[in-house]
Amino acid sequence: MRKVLYILSQLNDDDVDWLANAGRTWTAAVDEPLIHEGKPVADLFFVLAGEASVSVSGMGELVRLGRGEIAGEMSFVDSAPPSATVTALAGSSILAVDKRAVQARLAEDTGFAARFYRALAIFLADRLRSTTSRMKSADGLATASIVEDELDEDLLDQVSLAGIRFEHLLNTLSSARSER
Repeated sequence: MRKVLYILSQLNDDDVDWLANAGRTWTAAVDEPLIHEGKPVADLFFVLAGEASVSVSGMGELVRLGRGEIAGEMSFVDSAPPSATVTALAGSSILAVDKRAVQARLAEDTGFAARFYRALAIFLADRLRSTTSRMKSADGLATASIVEDELDEDLLDQVSLAGIRFEHLLNTLSSARSER
C-alpha cells in the first residue's frame, strides 16, 4: 500500500477524482494478464485490492504487487515495451486508466502534469532504492538505506492525506459502479 501513498501524496483531490472517473474497474479472473513482457501497454494499472504477480522470462516471479501498487508506469514514462509480465491474481480489483487520456490531461493541465511527474519520480526512485537494497542484501553487503516499510521523512506529513485520497478513490469508484 505504501507505493500508492507516494503517488497520491503528490496529487490533489481533483486529480484523484479525475483518475477515478477516467478509469475503468473490474475484478480480475484467475491469472488474468494486465501487461505482457515486450508488448506495448495501453493503460496504467492500480491494484485496488488483492495482488498481481510480476514476472520476467527466464527468471520467474520477481515480486507481487499488493493493494495500492501501480503497474505500467515505466512504459508510460519512456514508451519502451514492458520489461516484465504483470498478471492479476484471482479476485483482485483493478483500476485501468488509458495512457492516452492521462497524456491528454498532462498536456492540458500543467499543474496536474507537475504533480503527476513528481509523484512518478518519487515512486520510481523508491523502487530503484528498494531494488538496490535487495541486491546488496543478496550479496551479503550491509545496507543503511530505507527499510522496505519505512517512509521517507519528507513524505510523512502527506501520508495521512494520501491514505484518505486512496479511500476516496475507492469510494468514488464504488459509487460509480453502483450508479451503472
